[in-house]
Amino acid sequence: MKRKRKLLVSLIALVVVCLSVLFGNNLMNEDQITANVSKVNNDDRTSVSGNLMVSFIDVGQADSILIQNDGNNMLIDAGNNEDGNKLVSYFKELGINHFNYVVGTHPHEDHIGGMDDVINNFKIDNYYMPDKLSTTKTFEDVLDALENNNLSFHAPTSGEEFNLGDAKFRVIYSGDDTSDTNDSSIVLKMAYGSNTFLFTGDATSNVENKIINEDIKSDVLKVAHHGSNYSSTDEFLNKVSPKYAIISVGKNNSYNHPSSETLQKLDKRKIKLYRTDMDGTIIFTSDGSNLSVQTSKTDTNG
Repeated sequence: MKRKRKLLVSLIALVVVCLSVLFGNNLMNEDQITANVSKVNNDDRTSVSGNLMVSFIDVGQADSILIQNDGNNMLIDAGNNEDGNKLVSYFKELGINHFNYVVGTHPHEDHIGGMDDVINNFKIDNYYMPDKLSTTKTFEDVLDALENNNLSFHAPTSGEEFNLGDAKFRVIYSGDDTSDTNDSSIVLKMAYGSNTFLFTGDATSNVENKIINEDIKSDVLKVAHHGSNYSSTDEFLNKVSPKYAIISVGKNNSYNHPSSETLQKLDKRKIKLYRTDMDGTIIFTSDGSNLSVQTSKTDTNG
């Protein structure tokens, strides 16, 4: 009798253990399901709709970048003075009549030369430029165009953020360097889903050293200062770690840009390079996860 009672107790204990294990596993599975649902929801919050296009426009020895997403348009720089009318025609052919944001990275002619033409021909919601003045006629033309169109400018500060459709921008740097206008360049990082771009203007190694601890890792790097040896330090390239690099540069330019030193650094890291002097206008398309690139010869170099 005692043996039967002991056996019964053992069986009950075994059943209790089994039920505990079974219920425990179910609870764990529910936790895992909840975690997976949360992960999906988090991914949904960063999802994007449609495609984003980034065009590094061939404007010779100058810079101009067009960004488009879901009917929203943004322009970073506008080439030389001779490029202004050609850029206006190019944008109108694309059906653009309005820019949400226009950025003049710094007041050098090869970045804001055609900006007065853009300001005079398109509706602009926001105009950004650094807190850096210049006495050149080109810069005065830009200020006159802003005034004539009742458009004020904003000098952004590091850390500012704004959106262009589903694309998210962060101001990495904006300066007022008194010794080198290039080092007043506005540096922007853009994220579209998981794809990222870094736009550097003409920032030199001085600026690169200042932002080296920022979140600058990006899939696509607009190589600063037309690929000169004043930028693109080893430490900077290692931190950005891009898959693609773009050099906006004029064919047979008198500055010998891009420098062989910069080209060697990019090649050493197996970074896929595109150049406007060789490839023409370079157009990236992103769906938020994947990047594709095509090149096109455009009548935009004045």
